[in-house]
Amino acid sequence: QVQLVESGGGSVQAGGSLSLSCAASGSIFSISAMAWYRLVPGKEREWVASATSGGVADYVDFAKGRFTISRDNAKNTVSLQMASLKPEDTAIYYCNAHIQHQIEGPLHNYWGQGTQVTVSS
Repeated sequence: QVQLVESGGGSVQAGGSLSLSCAASGSIFSISAMAWYRLVPGKEREWVASATSGGVADYVDFAKGRFTISRDNAKNTVSLQMASLKPEDTAIYYCNAHIQHQIEGPLHNYWGQGTQVTVSS
């Protein structure tokens, strides 16, 4: 019913920047929170940043000051601007969204397929 499609991953040297984007499509009445998570090999998936429909952003400590999350509610997209990247930021980054399919309906949790970010030293 809903697809989240990420784009923008890739390889960069330490200190560089990358921008990730995620577009939601399908049966969407409204989207509440949108977020980015990441999966580092050997670790559990961890939350990176989130933004409410009103634009209130929150970040995990390691992302504060380096990453910026933003939303375009009209386009159902969320972006993650990443700067001052470090090798330890290497991970698969996933988009997440809580989506309502109809008015007064429940929220459903959706994930994108993930996009690889590789930071070399």
